[in-house]
Amino acid sequence: QVQLVESGGGSVQDGGSLRLSCATFGYSSNCMGWFRQAPGKEREGVAVIDEDGNARYADFVKGRFTISQDNAKNTLYLQMNSLKPEDTATYYCAAHYRSGAYCYPTKQYQHYFNYWGQGTQVTVSS
Repeated sequence: QVQLVESGGGSVQDGGSLRLSCATFGYSSNCMGWFRQAPGKEREGVAVIDEDGNARYADFVKGRFTISQDNAKNTLYLQMNSLKPEDTATYYCAAHYRSGAYCYPTKQYQHYFNYWGQGTQVTVSS
């Protein structure tokens, strides 16, 4: 069993930065990622990272967000720079045990993620 606990959300101005953290309790997973959901919208993948450290990003965050993990601390991070109002959403940490071949932020791979955190709110104001 894996338990995921996010932190680091908050409110920032347009162009600001935030770093989200996801503490992992339990067995190590092979794929971890960040997803987000804005009110009235579908949940969408933001970034994922597999057991080999390969990171994959949604097009809308490339060059602005960076996913990383500290295996010694069992923590996943999402560094978010150049934030925009459209980045406002609840951000969720998620994980699964399948290999990196199933580790992508796109919609068709979302159902493989079977462990989810409770979410942390990010609000970007203009």
